[in-house]
Amino acid sequence: VQLVESGGGSVQAGGTLRLSCAAPGSRFNIFDMGWYRQAPGKERELVAVISSGGTTYYAAPVRGRITISRDSAKKTLYLQLNSLRPEDTAKYYCAASPSDDNTSRMGHRYSSGLDYWGNGTLVTVSA
Repeated sequence: VQLVESGGGSVQAGGTLRLSCAAPGSRFNIFDMGWYRQAPGKERELVAVISSGGTTYYAAPVRGRITISRDSAKKTLYLQLNSLRPEDTAKYYCAASPSDDNTSRMGHRYSSGLDYWGNGTLVTVSA
């Protein structure tokens, strides 16, 4: 499964970005998909997950400021980042796993990652 992220960049605090993750050629609708991030010197962490059926989970540090969504026709996953803070600076990765149709405790079950990964897109937020 090929995952290609785009949309990263440099913004000032309070700004917005929209990240995209294209999954061309995939059976997009069967995948649970997520966004993760890794800041310099820190471990990778889960940002948000969306199930194949559209159920979402957001990690506490970003809850209320971001929206994960998916477009099946375009085979693309999105992450809308609002009210960005310097601590949001990280490389953001798109990931996917075939869904087991279980949406319970997604934050816990997917905290360590999914099966397929993109190469990431860098987000830098300046104060």
